[in-house]
Amino acid sequence: MEDNKEIKEPIAEEPQAQENVAPEEKPQEITKVEEKPEASEQPQVKEQSQNNERPRRDQRGPNRNRDNRRREPRPKLYDEEIINISRVTKVTKGGRNFRFSATVAVGDRKGKVGIGTGKANEVPDAVKKAVAAATKNITVVSIVEGTIPHEAIGKRSGSKVLIKPAGKGTGVKAGGAVRSVVELAGVKDILSKSLGSNTKINVAHETLDALKSLKTIEQVAALRGKTVEEIR
Repeated sequence: MEDNKEIKEPIAEEPQAQENVAPEEKPQEITKVEEKPEASEQPQVKEQSQNNERPRRDQRGPNRNRDNRRREPRPKLYDEEIINISRVTKVTKGGRNFRFSATVAVGDRKGKVGIGTGKANEVPDAVKKAVAAATKNITVVSIVEGTIPHEAIGKRSGSKVLIKPAGKGTGVKAGGAVRSVVELAGVKDILSKSLGSNTKINVAHETLDALKSLKTIEQVAALRGKTVEEIR
């Protein structure tokens, strides 16, 4: 009987061994469940990559806020007025080449005025060049109580321009290019007469020459070495 009991004991132990093996397989299922969060982490990586994208060109460097700061346009020092625009044609073997020539007068209406000419393939470019040239050739005009100090004549090629002082309230009695130049110079009362050719460019330069020749009584007294009372 004792031998039979010894044989039965290992048979009873076999199911216990199987029970011990079965729980060992469960951790594998747990590991599979733990691997699922890794798949959920992938979108986070994408979000981080989207956040780490390179900034746009206008958002880089020290000038990244340049677009946000709108620069105010600089005030113009001089008023501009176009006197004449002409088209120039040059005939070559390849055909005709067209260019534009612009003459512009500029002034601050406070005694400063200038005239310039510019040439380019387009009208706006020609006007810009003319304005730049006129700004470099600014002339200071002598003005006394809103009018010129004395009579003057400007000559250029085949035409002349005569300008005379006028009393208060007379206004600018002039037309065409003479009026443009005189108003930009700041003269409020004046009489004028164009003699000879009426070409706009020549008339404008004649008017400027006449304004250049003006001198106040103080300037004449200083040149002669006398006082103002002696000259009067």
